Amino acid sequence: MHTGSCLCGTVKFEIRGELGPAFFCHCSRCRKASGSAFASNVVVAERDFVIVEGEPSLRSFQSSPEMRRTFCSNCGSPIMSQRGNLPQVRVRMGTLDTPLRRGPGDHIFVASKADWFEIHDNLPQHADRPQG
Repeated sequence: MHTGSCLCGTVKFEIRGELGPAFFCHCSRCRKASGSAFASNVVVAERDFVIVEGEPSLRSFQSSPEMRRTFCSNCGSPIMSQRGNLPQVRVRMGTLDTPLRRGPGDHIFVASKADWFEIHDNLPQHADRPQG
């Protein structure tokens, strides 16, 4: 099991299952939502993601017709996002409190990455969302 929380500690969550693929997303919406060059996300089955404290402090924003982003209304920490009606969430890796054995394995949406950021690792890069 993994645990996580927001910056102010109001929102706490548990991941009661396996972590799925993790990736760095360079799309313009993730850049704006994170305030950085990319967002670090890990896919988790929706049924395994459980808010254990602070649910009343969560707010959501529909950033596109298919994407809903959820954050703490007290401190602004992005917690997770959900795309369409998929039975999964994308948890912001920076909110995890438990150690991870590995980080993201891919860069996605590099066709729209920030001009001022250079990727200096050997991870696979995808122009948009990988197929499959």
